[in-house]
This record gives sequence, structure tokens and C-alpha cells, in this order.
Amino acid sequence: MQMKTDFLVIGSGIAGLYFAIKAAEMGTVAIITKKEQAESNTNYAQGGIASVISADDSFDSHIADTLNAGAGLCHRDAVEVIVREGPARINELLTLGVEFTKKNNQLDLGREGGHSKHRIVHAADLTGHEVERALLEKVNQHPNIQVFENHAAIDLITEHHLVNTGKAEHRQNTHCWGAYVLDSKSNTVKTFLSSVTMLATGGTGQVYLHTTNPLIATGDGIAMAYRAGAKVGNMEFIQFHPTTLFNSGAPSFLISEAVRGFGGILRTRDGADFMKKYDARGSLAPRDIVARAIDSELKRSGDECVFLDVTHHKANETSSHFPNIYKRCLEFNIDITKDLIPVVPAAHYSCGGVVTDLYGSTSIVGLFACGEVSMTGVHGANRLASNSLLEALVFSTRAAAQIKEKKIYSSITPEIPEWDESGTVNADEWVLIAHDRKEIQQIMWDYVGIVRSNHRLDRANRRIQLILQEVLDFYKRTAVTAELIELRNLARTAELIIRSALSRKESRGLHYTTDYPKPNDSEWLRDTIVNS
Repeated sequence: MQMKTDFLVIGSGIAGLYFAIKAAEMGTVAIITKKEQAESNTNYAQGGIASVISADDSFDSHIADTLNAGAGLCHRDAVEVIVREGPARINELLTLGVEFTKKNNQLDLGREGGHSKHRIVHAADLTGHEVERALLEKVNQHPNIQVFENHAAIDLITEHHLVNTGKAEHRQNTHCWGAYVLDSKSNTVKTFLSSVTMLATGGTGQVYLHTTNPLIATGDGIAMAYRAGAKVGNMEFIQFHPTTLFNSGAPSFLISEAVRGFGGILRTRDGADFMKKYDARGSLAPRDIVARAIDSELKRSGDECVFLDVTHHKANETSSHFPNIYKRCLEFNIDITKDLIPVVPAAHYSCGGVVTDLYGSTSIVGLFACGEVSMTGVHGANRLASNSLLEALVFSTRAAAQIKEKKIYSSITPEIPEWDESGTVNADEWVLIAHDRKEIQQIMWDYVGIVRSNHRLDRANRRIQLILQEVLDFYKRTAVTAELIELRNLARTAELIIRSALSRKESRGLHYTTDYPKPNDSEWLRDTIVNS
């Protein structure tokens, strides 16, 4: 079945939805999403959106904080773009009906680790959920937008498919014409044709055993773009959120950065405020520093967690400021107004991804990327808290504006062959998929986590290469399913992270290796770029 649309959006988080709303002014838009339309990393984002709103704040200050967090690898032009265009995007969200928390009829601005000013616009402690609600309401009302739930993208369609189709792993191409997509309900593969495709598939968290990301965050967009020949960059920089609720099950429940911004203090089991040993900013240090400090304390003590303390605040202030966190912790018999919160780090955000320019364009004509799937250069070696939603808003807007200005979109597409699964069989050995997925996650957690070494990375590489080849062999002879699509993407994404980490012979930002414990500006003040 072939379906033509002016714009194809893969993913339904803030980047995809915001771009779809803008693109719908120019033509028809099809949004495909693996699960329900509201399931995305956006929906789980608690903290907020960083933007210069206050009179005592400045663009220069926000830019400086971002560059400082990025450990020398931020692209200054990209940072200046998101910071300077941020306030306009916040105003647009207000116009769209996003109900941010206000105090005295003014936006209530929070502060998070790494920020020198209060500039975090939030909706209590469920900012992502509120933004997603408002955007979905606008999307569902727009006559030019159609959302296809339970549709999993398999591969991007490129020039390669004009002469050959099937299950190739590597492709050389110049133009993207849409994607082959599995309708998980009918178990049929559809061909979505479009001259403009926006990758907004989110992150890679499920590559790791412990993550704050939802189950759908399996690196799909990065793996698809890599197979299509797009440039992928800085995959070694995985941000581990330092504070997720210990023993809360999977995916881990995130205790927002804003709790530390509110005055929360990290303590060991004996009550010691340990962060001052690692950074003068104490518990307000950037995430990579805090995560490594917690990792160090746990290795030293043998404990399974540390604790976040907000009991010194008035109970009503704490519960009203963090109603969702307060409620969720109560489910585990933890009253955060009286009890210390047990926390551990978990994989949270990928600073790398599909390389784009300042307008979301990738190295493949007609293919754009936005949000966590992309590498715009904003985050460098470490993301500053709450810059991610801002980045998604700004670059999705810029992508739509560039497309409109240059009239990139067109209803004309070449003849594309239907999906070919001849020679494949319906396998019943799904235990292999479940086992491989768990093995990938365990390998990545043990060997490619917060602290790395050449020995650990080599060990991980050998095992992931074996698993990847087994998965690809299984994929080539088996009819596609949603689970198999995700496993193929997880294996490839894990391989890209390991390959990038092995290539960087220094420690910088989120990449810390005991073999090269210091940064080396003379050789490594550059991005790590890979492609097929």
C-alpha cells in the first residue's frame, strides 16, 4: 500500500508535533508513531524549558552556561540560535494554550544544575506532559494532519530503492523519499512517500539497562539514518541523569533536576553532604559531574544508592512545587517532605545523533532531523539541563521556515517499489529477540556506562559485533515485526556508541575513561563523525 503526503514526520514528541503544525500551513502531513501519539520522551520531561525571560537574565549568560556545560564541543552558532530564538518559542507555546506555572501572574522561573540564573519555564513538575497535551490538541484539530498510531518505521526510502529493494543494511544515496512503515495492527508494510521527511524519533535510552526513557526510545531514527548513509556524530556522549528513584522498576522514575535547583542536597547513607568534595557548586553542579560523583561514592561505600534531601523546606511548598514527584514517591512509601529520597543514576539523554545544519537538514537531501535524534551542535559533550525541549522547538521552527522559503516540498515523488519480503518466514523463536535485547542492555550498562576504559569498551565491542551480526542475519530471513525492528536498531545504535567511545582518546564531558582521564584540547576538540 502506498500513501503520498507532502510531509512525513516520524515521531510524535515535541519536535515532531511542533514541526507538523508549522508544515501543515504548506501542505498535508502524516505523523507516524510506534505506539499511542502521546508516548514520547517529551511526555516524561519533568524539569522545563530554559529561556531568557527574567529582566536580570541575559542571552550572554545563557550562552555562557551552555558553552561551559558542553566542555568545549558546543557549536557556538547553534547555541546562539536556540538562546536568542527561545523567548519567541515560549510565547508561541503560550498562544497554543500551554499552561505554564505562574506566580503573581508572571511565569514562575526555576533554576537547575549548571544555570547561573532562574530561567526554567515549567508546568509544575510535568512540563513535557503539558506541552505534549497542548500540541496534540492542535494537531488533532488540524485538517491537514493525520496521525498514524502503532506504525513503526522500518527504513528510509532513498535512491537505492529505485534500482533495488529489500533488506539491505548499507545504502548510498542522495535523496530521501519517505519510509517503509510497519502497521503493527494489520501486520502489513506500507510505503509512505514524501519529498520531505522529518526524523523526530527521540533518544536511545533503551540501549541501557537503567534509563529514564520510555520503552519506545530504541534509537530508531539514528539507526535508520545511518543505514541510509547520513552522518552521525558524538554518539559517545550519553548523559546519565544522576537522580532517578532507586528501586522504582523500569523505566526508572526521574527525580527532576529542579529538585536540586529547589535546594535539594545529595547525601550519603550516613547523612554527609558529599558533593562539595567534587565541585564547588555542590548539588547544583552539572549532571555529568554529579553522576560521576554518585558513581564514585557508591563504589567506595558499596551502597546501592545515595539520597536527595529536601526535608529542610516547608512541606506544603515542596508538595505544591513537585506534585507529581510527591505523589509518585508516596506510592513507594516515601514522603519527600519528611524522608530522604533514594536515588541512582540512569541513562537519560544522548547528546549525539544525526548531524544537521542550523535548519535541521541532514547530509541526505529531503531528510531533516530534530529533537534528541539530531546532533545540532548545541549540547557539545554535555547537555545543559532543560535545553533539550528548547532545542526541539527552535530547530523544528527553523526547519519549517527553511522548507517554506526554499520551497523544498513537492507532491512529485519517483516511482518506488513496494516492500519486498520474499524469501522470509514468520519465526516463532521470539525468545531470541528478548534475550538479545537484555544482553545488549546489560553489556552497555556494565561496560559503556558512566565510567569507561579501553578494556571495557573492547570487551563490549566484541560482544556487540557478534550480537549485531546475529540480529542482521535473523532480520534478513524473518518477516518484520515491531520487536525485531527495535532490536535491529538497538544493536546498531549500541555499536555506534561503542565505536565513537573507542575513537575518543580523552575524557570530556559525558565521556569519561580511566585510560585517558583528562581532556586533550590539542587533538580532540572536535566532533566524532561516523557514517556507513
